[in-house]
Amino acid sequence: MKVSIFGLGYVGCVGAACLSKLGHTVVGVDINENKVRLINEGKPTIIEEDIAELCAEAHASGRMRATTNAAEAVAASELSLIVVGTPSSKDGHLDLSYIFTVAGRIGRALRDKEQFHVVAIRSTVLPGTNERVCQIIEQESGKRRGTDFAVVSNPEFLREGTSVRDFFHPPLTLVGTDNKRAENMMRELYKDIEAEFIVADIKVAEIMKYINNTYHALKIVFANEVGNICKQLDIDSHQVMEIFCKDHQLNISPYYFKPGFAYGGSCLPKDMKALRTLAHSLDVDVPVIESIHPSNERQKEHALETILSKGKRKIGILGLSFKAGTDDLRFSPIVDVVERLLGKGCEIRIYDKNVIVSELTGTNKDFIMAKIPHLQHFLTSDLAAVCSQSDLLVVANKEREFDDLLTQYPQKVIIDLVRQWSEVNYDGYYEGLSWGDINLNSEAQHQPVIPDFLLPDY
Repeated sequence: MKVSIFGLGYVGCVGAACLSKLGHTVVGVDINENKVRLINEGKPTIIEEDIAELCAEAHASGRMRATTNAAEAVAASELSLIVVGTPSSKDGHLDLSYIFTVAGRIGRALRDKEQFHVVAIRSTVLPGTNERVCQIIEQESGKRRGTDFAVVSNPEFLREGTSVRDFFHPPLTLVGTDNKRAENMMRELYKDIEAEFIVADIKVAEIMKYINNTYHALKIVFANEVGNICKQLDIDSHQVMEIFCKDHQLNISPYYFKPGFAYGGSCLPKDMKALRTLAHSLDVDVPVIESIHPSNERQKEHALETILSKGKRKIGILGLSFKAGTDDLRFSPIVDVVERLLGKGCEIRIYDKNVIVSELTGTNKDFIMAKIPHLQHFLTSDLAAVCSQSDLLVVANKEREFDDLLTQYPQKVIIDLVRQWSEVNYDGYYEGLSWGDINLNSEAQHQPVIPDFLLPDY
């Protein structure tokens, strides 16, 4: 099939490369000329496992290109995917202006097109957005919905860090539509994806991502609260939750049930907040959902308090992005902790192999510059320097390259936010954020941590 993809961020770049791999011809569309240039050079716009190879292959085969011209892209395709951002406002409502702007551009491009065209909304949007997009396209094109074009809802289920694998092996393929012709075209698009193809009501498809992500956010907070209780009782909370997750009949999925640090990223905070705001708009009381964000913020405070309680001035942060395997800093919980530590007068050194300040763009760059405007002074690509020059190390992302830290750097204070090790035998002090003592070296573990200085206001 011939496909146009509006938006070349995470979902757009992955979608373009993966659809090209499946044999489709793809043209990406973005107002950012740098992203267009990268795609036309066979390079990805993001950092993600396997994406560089897929982009290079797609470029070499001639199946993937990009443009800033929407009319050109629509004319060259029979199906358009909308994957632009839907950022959250301060009050929790979604900013759908990018969606509606793209709808207008597609509508104007359809004025002179005679062939039936399908528009698939992949961006995460609230119920009712599909209807509004249809209205805009009708107004701008003069065409009739259902006869000349159709708009379907096709939410993505990708996780940053594993998005390529998730694209080819999704839990399901969901399409919200009331148009059989559009349904058949979507089936053709995904015919080589081995996953159940589900056709649902449009509003059902629109709300599913919010339900999914709100539940995922809830799972993380629940596990952390269990972990905090277990820690006070000197119980290994990971063993507790591993047993809990043995129940596949009732507990559904073990993926997020890992006590540790707060959640972050661009999806869970935004989508959970949007669902909460929607409930408010409908005058529906949702006390559990209301409690998720405060509990997550409390976990950040818990991490900060744990670090500050050791009284160490020289602190090394291992991992800055919101999760391992990505350069996405948006709403990364460790960023908030670092910001507070700097305010307390700590000397901070940061290592994250995926984060390169000069290559940060868009909202990712805007977020970190607002939080840590001089990030380049704290971030280094030298892991050994961070570890050797710091008295306290905070493991904020679970990476294989951190596995040998305990043997390479003895006598440090280690604060583990992500359960990097299932158990340790360490000559220094080790503390997990939300689980009991797992250091087999009890003599070293129970040596008092001598503070360097008393931190102000603590």
